Amino acid sequence: MKSFIITHPGSAHKDDFLACSMLIAEQGIPIFRRDPTEDELNNPDIITVDVGLRHEPEKQNFDHHQFPREHPPTCALSLVLQHLSLYEDAISFCPWMETAEWLDVKGPRKTAEWLNVDPHVVNQLSSPIDFSMLRYFGEETEFYPGHPTWEIMRRIGWDLLNYLRTMRNHLDALDEHVQTWKVGTLNVCVLPRVEGMAPDTAAALDMYVRELDLEISATVYPDKRGDGYGLCRFNDDLRFDFTGVAGEFDVHFVHKQGFIAKTSTTDFDRLNVLLRQSLVE
Repeated sequence: MKSFIITHPGSAHKDDFLACSMLIAEQGIPIFRRDPTEDELNNPDIITVDVGLRHEPEKQNFDHHQFPREHPPTCALSLVLQHLSLYEDAISFCPWMETAEWLDVKGPRKTAEWLNVDPHVVNQLSSPIDFSMLRYFGEETEFYPGHPTWEIMRRIGWDLLNYLRTMRNHLDALDEHVQTWKVGTLNVCVLPRVEGMAPDTAAALDMYVRELDLEISATVYPDKRGDGYGLCRFNDDLRFDFTGVAGEFDVHFVHKQGFIAKTSTTDFDRLNVLLRQSLVE
């Protein structure tokens, strides 16, 4: 068990916030926002994050600021994830991960160039949740178990760790049950209702589809609010418009933008009919 975490004082950033969140979820230890001493950097029972100018996993030091300018974008979160053997899964399963690395290391303008978007878009996508949590984390210097910010960080860290550590199992479970239908010329992934399947497994369908070496235009999945199914465009493929089934007797919800519908039917032949009625090829 480590004794405590040290991260840099002043403004908090997403990489040190998330890295510390995962570490306290694992270790349940306090956080101090200050510069470490030389003795602390050499003590493997003390974790330093985003401070200290050292990357020494064997000594629990996870800083990236000493890396050369041409080094691939790597932040404190990257280093902690690598140490936990979760980095590759984070890159695969968290679309925001690489962007977080670029923002922390290269800044918003370079990140916008990398994303091939206008620099203003990066600011337009910022969240007031991020702003508030980082401000709360940055305005104090000590966080112990029981402190509101520490407890929220622990929950965030646990959620992220659990997501990364279970996603591969969910994808393997889905691989046993997911069917691919041909509707017109389009491919649709269908997850039947499976007795005992965990809700988190069904929720991983979107990630499962993204890993397929096949163009998928829509998904069909068990409705969590009833015995029927949801029908949804994948990647907003406009060749499906579910407003086409809005008047059907067994369809109880269709979004006005046409990207999702809910039906009470459990009959696969009927689901196929509804999908065909929604084609706009």
